[in-house]
Amino acid sequence: MWRAVVRSLAACLVALPVALTAGAPDADAQPREVCNPWLRNCADNAVVGAHVPGDTHIVGQGIEQTVDCNNRTLLVNGTNNQITALGTCWAVTVQGSSNVVVADTVINDITVYGWDQTVLFHNGTPVLWDRGRELGMTNRLDRVPA
Repeated sequence: MWRAVVRSLAACLVALPVALTAGAPDADAQPREVCNPWLRNCADNAVVGAHVPGDTHIVGQGIEQTVDCNNRTLLVNGTNNQITALGTCWAVTVQGSSNVVVADTVINDITVYGWDQTVLFHNGTPVLWDRGRELGMTNRLDRVPA
């Protein structure tokens, strides 16, 4: 009986490493790209919030700046920033407090974290997602005449 157990164990010890390496992909295999259905540029499977080339990141306090969105995402993080976004933005995300963003056109969404944020836009039908209000903080997201 012990002889059968030892033979089975020996067979498993030989077969297991072979089975694990036979169908394994190369170590440098890359994941497939994820593409936007509205023909936006393809993106890799990066960590959410990671810097995407072409997106505009504004981080700081008391910044007054005019930027061109260039069909990308505008991310504002800080306090007391006043940003004017010209052209078309794919999305606008604001974090912090007391930031004011005025955008010409926003296509996909406007997401606001924090409190006392103001995001105004002239054109587009973005989804308005006020994460601060979900926690009882007051923010202003609204369409204004061009």
